[in-house]
Amino acid sequence: MKKPPIQNRTRLKPMIKFILVSTSFCAITLSFSVLLLAATKIVNKVDQSPLHFSDPTTLNHLVFAIASSGKSWPRRNEYTKLWWNHNNGMRGCVFVDNLPDNDTNSNSNSSSLLPPLCVSEDTSKFRYTYHRPGGLRSAIRVARVVKEIVALNHSDVRWYVFGDDDTVFLSENLVKILSKYDHRLWYYVGANTEMYEQAQYFGFGMAFGGGGFAISAPLAKVLAKVFDSCIERYHHLYGSDSRVYSCISELGISLTHEPGFHQVDLRGNIFGLLAAHPLTPLISLHHPETTDPIFPNMTQIRAYQHLFEAVEFDSQRVLQQTVCYDNRYSWTVSVSWGYTVQVFHNNMPLPEALKVLKTFRQWKKGKSSAIAGLFNLNTREVDPDPCKRPSVFYLDKVSYGNNKDFIISSYKKSFQNCSHDMPTMKLEVIKVVTNKLDLDIKQLQSPRRHCCDVLPSRTGDMMEVAIRECKDEELIYMH
Repeated sequence: MKKPPIQNRTRLKPMIKFILVSTSFCAITLSFSVLLLAATKIVNKVDQSPLHFSDPTTLNHLVFAIASSGKSWPRRNEYTKLWWNHNNGMRGCVFVDNLPDNDTNSNSNSSSLLPPLCVSEDTSKFRYTYHRPGGLRSAIRVARVVKEIVALNHSDVRWYVFGDDDTVFLSENLVKILSKYDHRLWYYVGANTEMYEQAQYFGFGMAFGGGGFAISAPLAKVLAKVFDSCIERYHHLYGSDSRVYSCISELGISLTHEPGFHQVDLRGNIFGLLAAHPLTPLISLHHPETTDPIFPNMTQIRAYQHLFEAVEFDSQRVLQQTVCYDNRYSWTVSVSWGYTVQVFHNNMPLPEALKVLKTFRQWKKGKSSAIAGLFNLNTREVDPDPCKRPSVFYLDKVSYGNNKDFIISSYKKSFQNCSHDMPTMKLEVIKVVTNKLDLDIKQLQSPRRHCCDVLPSRTGDMMEVAIRECKDEELIYMH
C-alpha cells in the first residue's frame, strides 16, 4: 500500500487531532451527563419528599414535651389549659415522676384541655453530684424527656418543643417562628435568661428550659441515641437544660437564638419587660407564680386569661411595641398591643422609649454578688418622681370593626401617678385600631417595627391611635 504524499500526511495530522479531541470531549460530556442525571434524580427525590421545606409547617408537625411532677401538675395545669387544645392537632405529653392522686386528665371535660400524662422512666442508676444548695436529682429525669418523647414514635414530626408545667406558650407564634427554619437540618432554638449572673454561670449559649426551646426532629433523634452517655459525663451539673445543652454542644450544634422565648428569671412586676417586648412574636412566658399578676386587680391566672383574649384576635401582634408622637402636646405614645399603652408627657426619642423599664427585681433573694443586679436587657430606671412617670393604660377589651376588616383594642387608665394636675389627667380611654398581623417568612427574617398615628379626633377623655406599616423612608420621631 502506497503511503500518501507528504502534503496529504500533513493535512491528516490536524484531522486526527480533531477526532481525538472530539472523542475525549464526548466522553467527558457523557460522564458529566451521567453525573448530572444522577444529581437530578437526587434533587427530584428531595423535591418529592412529603417533608420538603416548601411545605408549610403547622401545629400538626410539632410534638410537645412538658416537664412536671405528680405534686406540681394538679396546681399548675391551669397554665397549660391556657394554650393547649387537642382539637387543633396538638400532640405531646406531660412527663411526671408519678401520677397525681387526683388525675385531672381523666376528667372527660378536660380531655381536650390538657395533654396526656406520661410517667418518666427510672433514673436511679445515674449519678447526680451537684454540690451546691438547691440542686434536685429530678433534673436527670426531666433532662431525659428529650429521649423519652422521641421514643414515643409520633409520625410526621418536624420539631420537638420542650417546656415546664408553668411555661405558657403561644402556639401560633411558635409555629410561625419555627417555619423560618428548614426542619430537615439540625436546629436547637431557644433563648437565654434575663439575668446576667445566671447566664454567666450556666452559659450564654444555653436555651433555658423554663422559657422553652425547640429541637428539629433529625437532631432530636440523634440526641436521643447518645443522651444517656452525656448524662453520665455531666453528673455534676445543676439542671436539666444544662445537660441538654452540653450534649447538643458535643454534637457540634450551637443555639439559634429567638428572643420571643422568655425565661422570666425575674421577681415582682414584669410590666417593663412586657411593655418593651423585642421586635418578634411572643412565644412563651415562664414563672407566673414568682411574678405579680400582669394586669392589676386580677389573680395571675385571670390576668393571663385576659391576655389570651387579645391573643385570640391577633396572636402575632401581642406585645409588639409601636411608638408615635402627639405633636400638639409633645407627648410620646408607646403601644404594647394587647397589653398596655403608655403616654409620656414629653418628647422621648425612640431609642429611649424602646428600653425596658426596670419595674422588676433580680431573681436571687438576700445577699448578692456585684453582678446579680445586671440584666441581659437594655434597661432604664423608674423615675423617682411620680409626676415624671408616664400615664399607664391597661387592656380593657378587644373587638372587630366593620365586617372584621380591622381590630379595635381599648385601654383604660390604671392609676394616676401624680397628685398634681397632669396634661393627661383627663384621658381615661385609648382606642387602638389595627389590621390583623400576618407575617410572612421575609418579614420574620427581616422584621420592621410598625408606625402609628395619633388621630386628630381626640376628645377630652379619649385618644385614638391607628397602627400601620411604615413607609419606605419614614422615620419614627417627633416632627
